[in-house]
Amino acid sequence: MQLQVTNSPFTSEQAELINKLLPTLTEAQINWLSGFLTFYRAGNAGGAAAQIASAVAFEAPAAVVEAPAAPQLPREATILFGSQTGNSQRLAGRLAEKLKGQGFDVTLSAMNQYKTNKLKEVPYLFIVASTHGEGDPPDNALTFHEFLLGKRAPKLEGTKFAVLALGDTSYEFFCKTGQDFDVRLAELGAERIVDRVDCDVDFEDAAAGWLSAVEGAVSAAAASAAPAASGTASAAAPTAAVESEYTRANPFMAEVLDNLNLNGRGSDRETRHLELSLEGSGLTYAPGDAVGVYPQNDPALVDDIIAELKFNADEAVVTGKAGETSSLRSALLHHFEITVLTKPLLEKAVAFSGNSKLAELVNNKEELKAYMNGRDLLDLLRDFAPWTLKAADIANLLRKLPPRLYSIASSVEAHPEEVHLTIRKVEYEAHGRERKGVCSVYTSERLQPGDKLPIFIQQNPNFKPPVNPDTPVIMVGPGTGVAPFRAFLEDREESGAQGQTWLFYGDRHFVTDFLYQTDWQRMLKDGVLTKLDVAFSRDSKEKVYVQQRMLENGAQLYQWLENGAHVYVCGDEKHMAHDVHKALLSIIEQHGGKSADEAAAYVSALQEQGRYQRDVY
Repeated sequence: MQLQVTNSPFTSEQAELINKLLPTLTEAQINWLSGFLTFYRAGNAGGAAAQIASAVAFEAPAAVVEAPAAPQLPREATILFGSQTGNSQRLAGRLAEKLKGQGFDVTLSAMNQYKTNKLKEVPYLFIVASTHGEGDPPDNALTFHEFLLGKRAPKLEGTKFAVLALGDTSYEFFCKTGQDFDVRLAELGAERIVDRVDCDVDFEDAAAGWLSAVEGAVSAAAASAAPAASGTASAAAPTAAVESEYTRANPFMAEVLDNLNLNGRGSDRETRHLELSLEGSGLTYAPGDAVGVYPQNDPALVDDIIAELKFNADEAVVTGKAGETSSLRSALLHHFEITVLTKPLLEKAVAFSGNSKLAELVNNKEELKAYMNGRDLLDLLRDFAPWTLKAADIANLLRKLPPRLYSIASSVEAHPEEVHLTIRKVEYEAHGRERKGVCSVYTSERLQPGDKLPIFIQQNPNFKPPVNPDTPVIMVGPGTGVAPFRAFLEDREESGAQGQTWLFYGDRHFVTDFLYQTDWQRMLKDGVLTKLDVAFSRDSKEKVYVQQRMLENGAQLYQWLENGAHVYVCGDEKHMAHDVHKALLSIIEQHGGKSADEAAAYVSALQEQGRYQRDVY
């Protein structure tokens, strides 16, 4: 419809300009203009503005939204996540849904998938990032972290931002990656609209507060802007959540179907193969996902702590934010962490200790770090008595007992309504006492078939087999790190995938420690597993590890890479994963005829393409 000069108060020149403009406008632009003119009329009592607003509304009817007094940022938001296990990605997805609900056009992306040349054009930037290991960015945040903290990062004076950091206070560099991003964005001139929140392992409440704060901040900043088209997400967006009532906050009580020791007689190790029923839960999973297990603390340790404090084990204490209570003994068994010391715990404990040496320790960074290593709550209580603690103080002193995550060792296609886990028992001596892994000892010593175990599914979109079943796959998984590759191969077995597969497996002894040996042998025979290379470190005079088997097969491994193979590494982050990474670089350098820098760039490209994925801990 064209505006006619004969039925409007405009001159022919004005009508011509309006008629040229209107056909070029999107619905969102028309809505914004309508709201702006309504505001202009209210603020300036302009009769002409009222007539224009009426004409625009006539041409494209829309709900009138009051516009702001000052020019607004576009209703566009970019959410970048750096995630190793999927928690940051899941929270980033939740923020995306909130902002899309406000009419924002949302770009949601893993950091390594984001084109950094667009960064300086971003009006709203939200970062959700975990910290991995000793202060390192997660794998899919490495390149973006390097870029943003480098000299090539652009000035961001026109950008508003906020950062959510995930970490673990038992590590020295708690939430360092998120802190790095937060500081650097401010240095580049971006405006912080919500303060950074640093989340511990029990992150749900703190994260929910940050999400609400961001939602409120952008709502206030753009209160008068009209809603834009519904938001979109990049290809790197999280997988849609499985429809089930059971979650991290509401775990499913899974029945234990079987609990077997995978190690042979005479082994100095104990590794449990745990089979759990998912019947009636509605839960499902994909290869690469994990199960979160809520364990129980060692009853003997709990009793020693209560005895040390001379508390009544039956006294009621608060265990949840809604005021839920339980007996002190039950709370220490099921709700609070007692085996790990953290800096926040010791800082809070100072107020309850009559020993001045605790305050001195807390103020000495190096001594504090050394003291916390390998000690637990009972050590703290014995070392810094006397205490003025009351049972009611426990809830404020201790953090919640966090779930333990285990890579799933089964395919739901091969084992409907079941999930299998591989858990190695952890026991060692430190500071004159025997120490026990909370979940590993619980599952190996106290969990029997028929018992119930509280669990949830932790999706891990950053550790997934190739979509194309013909793609070659290289898997490196020593010890319990082999668990997800049992899931990978079972899934391929069920689907009839034809792509070549190569497994590198290592442990101590062939006879007693070859986990899932019969599975691998069957898969080799059936062609599901193309090639298997093993390394048993204690069976020869010189220790041999998986990275050495990789180097021995370097020429063939490089050819697989050139043919499009994806590489997966699962297991110990501190030693194995670093050694495997070095071996990979060496292979590419030697057999690809590349310099060290070129080999590093090759590996970086593999990571950015999703062809080099790690599930390390």
